[in-house]
Parts: sequence; structure tokens; C-alpha cells
Amino acid sequence: MRLVVGLGNPGPKHKNNRHNIGFMAADEIVRRHGLSAPRSKFQGDISEGDIAGERVLVLKPATFMNESGRSVGDAVRFYKLASEDVIVIYDEIDLAAEKIRVKQGGGHAGHNGLRSIDAHLDDKNYWRVRLGIGHPGDKAKVSNHVLGDFSKHDRQWVGRELTAVADELPLLLDGKPNDFMNRVSMATQGEKIGGSKSRETKTTQEAAPPKTTKTTSESDSETALGNALSRAMNRLRGRE
Repeated sequence: MRLVVGLGNPGPKHKNNRHNIGFMAADEIVRRHGLSAPRSKFQGDISEGDIAGERVLVLKPATFMNESGRSVGDAVRFYKLASEDVIVIYDEIDLAAEKIRVKQGGGHAGHNGLRSIDAHLDDKNYWRVRLGIGHPGDKAKVSNHVLGDFSKHDRQWVGRELTAVADELPLLLDGKPNDFMNRVSMATQGEKIGGSKSRETKTTQEAAPPKTTKTTSESDSETALGNALSRAMNRLRGRE
């Protein structure tokens, strides 16, 4: 069993905030893999189901970002999960927008959601999926940036990234973090995965040279010529 946690703040006010990209990813995973409707449990909303043959729980803590660890800790203890069975998806301000990084273990790097999770788990060996939202360039603008909504332009790449995170999640579950990260990056940039193969493959009709089709007049001319030659040969035989 694996626990996938999307971090964010509850309520319609925060729904489209950059800080809530973890919640958005969790929603997309539930939707695209047809997991159960969320129910209230572990101080959050939890859905469950099978993804690529593995039992997966998707949790959105309802404790607000700074207390996310209370919800995650409750779920981990209830299901007796090891920290390496936990995947946390969250926003990363020190990572450029549209970028993704995946790693296991490490520090919280000032992220209050991770800081809280660290305090409620036995160790920090859980997986982190960092989704870049970019830095505003001024420390004084950080709070408004993370709690502000994605722009109309941003929503285009955000949509591609969230879809890819959900679709490629089986790779991460299968212990292939680099493949997962690379494929999500490609999709976010709008590259078609496997597109080069489809471009190289041609049908027999496309690869073969066009066939020459004879017109009716050409066929008639050939027939007339053949008849004339036949009559000439007959006359020659008669003289012999």
C-alpha cells in the first residue's frame, strides 16, 4: 500500500492558489485513475483504489498547510506504513515554474507543510515530488505569490503538468523516479511522448511509389498496334 499526499489549504478561497498545486495534483490522480470519492478521515479527505495493480490512498490534509503532518501522521500510523511508502506532492518556490524534481528524504527547505510532516513521522525518508511555481524575485512578495492564483497563461502548463503527474504516477510507484520525472517534464513542455516513433512509421501505401494507371486511350492504342503487327506477320508467312 502507498500513501500519496497532496499539500494545500482547504476552502474555495485557496482552490486556485499556487500553494495548492499539491491539492490539484491529488484531485487529478483521483480523477484519472477512477479512485473512490473522497471521504473525511485522518483530519483530511481520502480516496483509495488500485493504480497499476497497487493499492493507493490519496490524502488531502484539511488541517491547513502548516499542520499537514497531523493528518499524514494519523494515516501512516493507522495503516502501519513505512515512511518510504509515502509520496508527498507540493509547491516549490525555489524551483522555476513548469519544473519538477523528485527525491527521497532530505530537509524541508523552509516549506511549512514538510516541516510539519517531519515532526509527525519517525523519519524523513518519504518521497517528495516538488512542483516548481517560481520565485517572485523579492522576499517581501513571497506570501502574496504563493497565496495568489495561477495566471491564465500559467494554467496552460499547470494543466499539462497535473495530467502528466497523474498519468505517469505508476512509474514512481514502480521505483522509477527518473523516468517519472523525465516524462512529466516532457509533457509539461508540450512534447509528445513517443511522437518520434509515430512520425517514423509509415504505411505501405505511403512508403511505396505511386502506381502508374493507364488511360483508356493508351490501352486502345496498344491494342491497335498489336493487331497491325499480327496482320503484317500473317502476310509475311503467306509469301513464304
